[in-house]
Amino acid sequence: MQIASPMPVAILIALAVLLLFVALWQRYGTRDLVDARLGEYGEIVDAGKSSARPARRGPVSLTERLGGSLLRLTWAEGLADSLRQADLPYTAVEFALLMLVLGLGLFLLGTARGGPLMGIVLGALGLYGPVLYLRSRGRKRRTLVADQLPDVLTLLVGSLRAGYGLSQALEVVADQAPEPSKSEYGRVMRAVELGVSLPQALTDMADRIGSDDLDLFVSVVKIQFELGGNLARTLETIGDTIRERIRLQREIRSQTAQQQLSGYVLVGLPVFLAIMISLINPGFVDPLFEPGLGRIMLIAMIFLEIVGFLLMRKILDLQV
Repeated sequence: MQIASPMPVAILIALAVLLLFVALWQRYGTRDLVDARLGEYGEIVDAGKSSARPARRGPVSLTERLGGSLLRLTWAEGLADSLRQADLPYTAVEFALLMLVLGLGLFLLGTARGGPLMGIVLGALGLYGPVLYLRSRGRKRRTLVADQLPDVLTLLVGSLRAGYGLSQALEVVADQAPEPSKSEYGRVMRAVELGVSLPQALTDMADRIGSDDLDLFVSVVKIQFELGGNLARTLETIGDTIRERIRLQREIRSQTAQQQLSGYVLVGLPVFLAIMISLINPGFVDPLFEPGLGRIMLIAMIFLEIVGFLLMRKILDLQV
């Protein structure tokens, strides 16, 4: 039995220890609490951009130096927006370092165990896996906030008709609404306490969430601030409209659930069958991985599976 070289194992252990120390340093290290609090509400942007406050004197941390370089890249702002939308307590620099370490570690592990091709596949999975998780978490959070918006508007309307002002009504929402709406509206009220205008704080929340229904609500509030009017009645009408829209969306999802499940089955069935056949008859699918016609057929099969899955998702993506 051939023993694997200890060098890849040592590199993986070193990377794991480095990642652990970086995580502990970011979690428990010394930070400027004022900068951290103001940065959460948009007063201070990420490292490398201009700040609303004067720059602090003193040594610049490694994260800030890396941030200054990272944020010059075109995709860095999108990554920072996705992190805010998913409500993850990481900066773009920290998340990019996590992706790099995970991708490099899986590349070395795959290369040591299965060769360069396996290393490339696992490395790509390590690089893109966190991005998939980030998008999935942000999408779920956006859906939750949108689904809770009719109840939030009902609570707002009741508070306004009870004689509260808009700011007081939003405080009631921040106190009584379920998560994640509770934390989002609480962040709005804390931003207002720090001096941000209420329309601007609501606009920042809408940009952070990325929901069309929330954009409609914020637009109505901004118009009311400029022109006045019966805000309670308008919000009640909007709440009824959004509630009916959500009902139609759920009905569409229930009607297309079988087709969506069929798409997942069609994608997963070839992989499941290949694994089962390999366990029953080892070596039966090896010709597909050999250079020549077998590898061409394997690549064509994977490409057609992906295209078919994307087409099925596009057909079933009905907008209301």
